[in-house]
Amino acid sequence: MSKFKSLILAIAALFVAVPMAAVAQPTWTQYSQSAFEAAQAEGRTIVVNVHADWCPTCRAQAPILEDLRNDERLANAVFIRVDYDNDSAFLRAHRIPRQSTILVFNGSEEAGRSIAETNRDRLRSFVLGNI
Repeated sequence: MSKFKSLILAIAALFVAVPMAAVAQPTWTQYSQSAFEAAQAEGRTIVVNVHADWCPTCRAQAPILEDLRNDERLANAVFIRVDYDNDSAFLRAHRIPRQSTILVFNGSEEAGRSIAETNRDRLRSFVLGNI
């Protein structure tokens, strides 16, 4: 009887695991004007991380943003990383004065902007509250 119970538990575990595996985690896309405009045209939620490798605040934000990629509410979002040192056209177009800026767009509309936030709960609330 214990083999039968083990088999039933294994099958049940498979059914529980399948829906979780079916949700694809969004990947980071390096900024390009065409990728950004395509996501806007599709009306997608876009999370933009204005990042610099040398920035300690950006490093503190990174694990929080990585966790957000696992949130099922953002499963269809586009995550774009803007290089603060090299993507100056984006920075000018969106009036971004510094690195460690997080923006959320709903299609072509900017829904919110956070600068230098490293508190896990506040940054999560900011992103999720603007989708």
